Amino acid sequence: MKRRSLMQRAGLFALAITGSMVFAACSSSGDSSSDSQKPLEVSEIKFGIISTESQANQKPLWEPFIKDMEKQIGVPVKPFYVTQYAGVIEAMKAGDVQIAWYGGKSYVEAAKRSNAEVFAQTVNDDGSKGYVSHLITNKNNDVAKGAKALGENKGDEYVIENSEKLTFAFNDPNSTSGFLVPSFYVFAKNSVNPKEAFKRLIFSGSHEATALAVANKQVDVATNNSESLSRLEKTNPEARKNIEVIWTSELIPSDPIAYRKDLPEELKTKIKDFFHNYKNEQVLKPLEWQGFVPAEDKTWDTIRELEVAKKMAEVESNKDLSEEDKKKQIDELNQELEAIKK
Repeated sequence: MKRRSLMQRAGLFALAITGSMVFAACSSSGDSSSDSQKPLEVSEIKFGIISTESQANQKPLWEPFIKDMEKQIGVPVKPFYVTQYAGVIEAMKAGDVQIAWYGGKSYVEAAKRSNAEVFAQTVNDDGSKGYVSHLITNKNNDVAKGAKALGENKGDEYVIENSEKLTFAFNDPNSTSGFLVPSFYVFAKNSVNPKEAFKRLIFSGSHEATALAVANKQVDVATNNSESLSRLEKTNPEARKNIEVIWTSELIPSDPIAYRKDLPEELKTKIKDFFHNYKNEQVLKPLEWQGFVPAEDKTWDTIRELEVAKKMAEVESNKDLSEEDKKKQIDELNQELEAIKK
């Protein structure tokens, strides 16, 4: 069966809460308050790289790409590795990073408060422009057996039913697949607060860290995604053999590449030309990409809508709110959705 998109699924859920059509085709909702700023004077570019895995693993993947970029645009380019997604968002906000590889949720945050402007989207090595979120467990954990007994892709149900006995790891609060998507589809949609549900809940910081925590039996269940598990199969095949996927999400748009809006237009053009025409298979293959395509901010409106749908679900399930307060907050969230459509 063909999967529905995140936008369709979140939209149907919001309809059930509000009784009105709140999701539609959307246009850019990024912060445009800095459009009139004077262009930066740039003598060096810092390229922000989100923390999907350790710097030791990322460095050999990115250095050849960054060297090629530096040659073509004629400006020195330095990598900027972080241990948390927020590090790249804040660095771009401060002007310490001028270009960044983001996930969908981290880009939405950067567009809102870090003057980020998307210009390219990654294309996977199979030609697709999307990936999926997972819940994973150790194949020898009782969770694997219990999830399998419920049927295909019903591991989320097992996790919810047995949460008080389980330890659980999210990736990073600014991760799309490692936090936002499972937070909505697994927890908010089922009126479950993960902060209260589990025996122990942690944020590991990266997809690699959650995978290794599961492989080494340090947690019972964790979030991850299809791209990171594919990467783990190459970097640590023994760990990958110990991991079993028990739940898979709908398709998530593949990753955005963004620069600061106030870069000089001539430099922006050089950067776009480099990304949109880059075809070095030897460099791209280890990154598991085929290349990049031009991108618009509205592609990630699905993520903005999912954020609002998650908030709606949390409001609806909040037993401490009166019906009047619920209605007020839902109305305010509907206004946020309308703002996305403008």
